[in-house]
Amino acid sequence: MDYTIRKAVPEDMPAVLELIQELAEFEKEPDAVILTAEDLKRDGFGENPSFICFVAEVNGKIEGMALCYYRYSTWKGKTVHLEDLVIRKEFRQKGLGKALYTKVIEYAKKQGVKRVEWVVLDWNTPAKNFYTKSGALVFDDWCTVQMDEQAMDEYLRNSR
Repeated sequence: MDYTIRKAVPEDMPAVLELIQELAEFEKEPDAVILTAEDLKRDGFGENPSFICFVAEVNGKIEGMALCYYRYSTWKGKTVHLEDLVIRKEFRQKGLGKALYTKVIEYAKKQGVKRVEWVVLDWNTPAKNFYTKSGALVFDDWCTVQMDEQAMDEYLRNSR
């Protein structure tokens, strides 16, 4: 199968949003996505973009994407966080995911960062196996912590 991996452009964002929604459904959170393609265009492009996105094209159609951004580690300095890597269901196990993963790692190396990091759901065994086989460490002793907008508001209201 012939494919192209390239940096996304603003016109790709509707397809990227479709992939984000597909990932949300895979992760059993189909109603969690509130983002729009316009949000992605605004936030990912321009003078100070919040992220970089790579896409995988097959026959001129976007079938996968990887979205990442910078973080800062007090131990390592500047790092790259891989937020999402998703391939359309019918194109999984065909090399697109590995190609996008490799592109992110190459990007991180070119940026001179000391670490790439991401999270994976504990039940996503195929992904965990892939990451381990690639040389990444999958930690069992770290937990992801999040606070949504409602919880932030409540915390701030109650912390005064």
